[in-house]
Amino acid sequence: MFNETFKLSNGVEIPKLGLGTWLLDDAQAAQAVRDAVSIGYRHFDTAQAYMNEAGVGEGIRSCGVTREELFITTKVAAELKNYDAVTQSIDQSLVKLGLDYIDLLIIHSPQPWKEFRGENRYFEENKEVWKAMEDAYKTGKVKAIGLSNFLQDDIENILASCKIKPMVNQILAHVSNTPLELIEFCQKNDILVEAYSPIAHGAILDNAEIKAIADKYGVSVAQLCLRYDLQLGLVVIPKTANPDHMRNNAELDFVISDEDMETLKDVERIRDYGEHSFFPVFGGKLK
Repeated sequence: MFNETFKLSNGVEIPKLGLGTWLLDDAQAAQAVRDAVSIGYRHFDTAQAYMNEAGVGEGIRSCGVTREELFITTKVAAELKNYDAVTQSIDQSLVKLGLDYIDLLIIHSPQPWKEFRGENRYFEENKEVWKAMEDAYKTGKVKAIGLSNFLQDDIENILASCKIKPMVNQILAHVSNTPLELIEFCQKNDILVEAYSPIAHGAILDNAEIKAIADKYGVSVAQLCLRYDLQLGLVVIPKTANPDHMRNNAELDFVISDEDMETLKDVERIRDYGEHSFFPVFGGKLK
C-alpha cells in the first residue's frame, strides 16, 4: 500500500493518495470508506455538492480505525459566495459528517457551476468566502484550507488580501491534460496541488500510446497515470467504489523515467470525456 505523505505549508501532513467519492450515494460512500480503510487508505475526499457527507461520516465511524488516523476533505459548495452562508455550511458539513473537525476544507469552484469559467469572476465574493474559512480555521473547525478549480488570477485575488494563505489547489490534472504553468505557480507559492480525476475519469484507459508505456513498467494505465501525477508533486484522489481498483491504485512502488515523464507530458490533449463531458470541469456547461 502506497502510504507516503506531503506536508502542507502549515505543517499538517496529508497522504499523497486519497479516495474520491464523487457520484457515490451515501450507502456506496460508507462502504467505499470501509473497504478503502481495510486496504490501507487514510485520506478521503467528499464535498457538500456530492450529497454524501453523511455516508462518508458513517464509513469513518464504522471503519475500525481512530478518527485521528484519517484525513478528511470536504468542499464548500460553488454557489455559496457570502460569509454567513459559508459559515453555516461548514457547521452543516460537520454535523453531516459527524466530526468535530475537518482536515481540509476547500472552495469547490471560484464561480457557481452554471457560470464556470464565465465572465463574472466573483473576485470580491471569493474573498468573503475565504474570510469565513479563515475564521473556521482559527477556531479549529478545520485544520487546513484551500481552493479548487482556481486559475492563477483567482489565486492571486485571494493572496492579495488573505491573512492565511491557501494550502491546496485541487484541479483537473492527468496525462493528456496537465496544466503545468498553473501547477508551477501553485508550487512556487507553497500551495500543494491535488489532482482530481487523475485517470481522466476513465477516458484515457484505452489510449494506445499510454498503454505502451504502462506495459513497459508492467503496470496498468491507471497506475501509470497516478504515478505520473505523484512525480509532478501532486496528491492524487482517484474515485472508485471497487475494492480491486482501490488495491490496484495503491500499488505505486515504481518510478517513471525522466524521458517517459516528458513523453507523457506531451501526450495529445484529450478532447472527449465521454458520458461525463457535460460536467463543467470537463468543458461542458450546466443548463
